[in-house]
Formats: sequence, structure tokens, C-alpha cells
Amino acid sequence: MPQIDIDELTEAELINLNHRIVERLKFLQQMRAHGAMMKFNIGQRVMFDPPGRPRVTGLLVKYNKKTVTVVTDEGERWNVPPDLLRLAQAKDITPASGNIVPIK
Repeated sequence: MPQIDIDELTEAELINLNHRIVERLKFLQQMRAHGAMMKFNIGQRVMFDPPGRPRVTGLLVKYNKKTVTVVTDEGERWNVPPDLLRLAQAKDITPASGNIVPIK
């Protein structure tokens, strides 16, 4: 990798370099998020564990720029980083009401 002697750069050049570095870091983060999102499909049941709350299970309904939108059975909407999601298995899904019985 080529070395850049930042001691020789002017203030304007340093500001420009900083902007380029920040943009590159944002791009790399978006690429990681996109790769994580592609592990899931719209309509899949997913789950995640929000801090200080019980596990949340819901339906993935939308890809966002850095997150995905999950709608729970109770109608709550969550924007969740895709690296926090896991696919929900049948044993992980809690019925929303008492009149739903799992079929074995």
C-alpha cells in the first residue's frame, strides 16, 4: 500500500483526504450490511434479542439501507441490523393468541 506523508499536506488536502476516508468507510459498512441482508428473504420469519427485552419474532418485510424492517405478530415495527437476526424455527414462534395451537 502506498504511504502518504500527511505532514506535507495542506489543511485543504487533509480535509479532502478525511472526506474520502469517511466515504470509503461508509461504503465498506454498507457492503457488509448488504451481504448480511442477503442471507434473509422478504417474508421469512426471523427473531432477534433486543437488550433488556424478551426475544422478538416477526416477519421480515423490507430491506433498508443499513437495517431490515421486521413486523411482529402484535404489529410492532422494528428496524434491525441484519447481523442481529436469526431465522425463526417453529419451536421459537410463540402464538400471539391463546386460540392458536401448533400442529405436530
